[in-house]
Amino acid sequence: MNAYYINFKQASVSIIFLLITFLGFGQAETSKWKVQFAVGINSPSSSGFVTGFEANSINFPTINLGVQHMFKRQFGAKLDFGYNRFSNVDSSPNFKVNYTRINAQFIYDPTPVITFLPVGMGVVAHAGPGLSIIKPLDIYTDNNTSFLNIMAGIEFHYSITQLLTIYLDTSYIYGFSSDFDPVSEGYGSFNGNLLTATIGVSYSLSGCYYCD
Repeated sequence: MNAYYINFKQASVSIIFLLITFLGFGQAETSKWKVQFAVGINSPSSSGFVTGFEANSINFPTINLGVQHMFKRQFGAKLDFGYNRFSNVDSSPNFKVNYTRINAQFIYDPTPVITFLPVGMGVVAHAGPGLSIIKPLDIYTDNNTSFLNIMAGIEFHYSITQLLTIYLDTSYIYGFSSDFDPVSEGYGSFNGNLLTATIGVSYSLSGCYYCD
């Protein structure tokens, strides 16, 4: 009886070890192609508004959509679109602003070299240039502006299946814009930086990465 119990225990430990190893390799086999969708909040920099205008420090929604392609196990690129809405605090004149952006970003996945991460967890860094498009609403609808940007962020992924992960992303979007004249270019515009925090899903469109 004791020998049977010992053998059963050893077999159980072996099976658990093999499952953990399998799941670990499954996490490492990142797909070539992924689509991503995330929703969250944003915080615009106060320096992006003319004097007298101030936005809420936390605003909803932020919506991100992206397509990602991995060239190697740890390196890739993605094209993504972001929509953000922010509005005034009570002490400011009323305004709402739609901030949309499109960015082409490089991706670096350091997960394989971070040995202390739990099984199923992953980390992805991303950064790249893009274009920001600002459209004020309400009475300032003609005060549109656009400028180049560069954004950078980090994602924390957790695998649900080999094809599906949920992730938390924090990104900062730096705008390359000059100061605008509120008289000639309009109140209600925004030419500053934006911090975003989102939670979303990433779904694989292809099979295992290169598995090399």
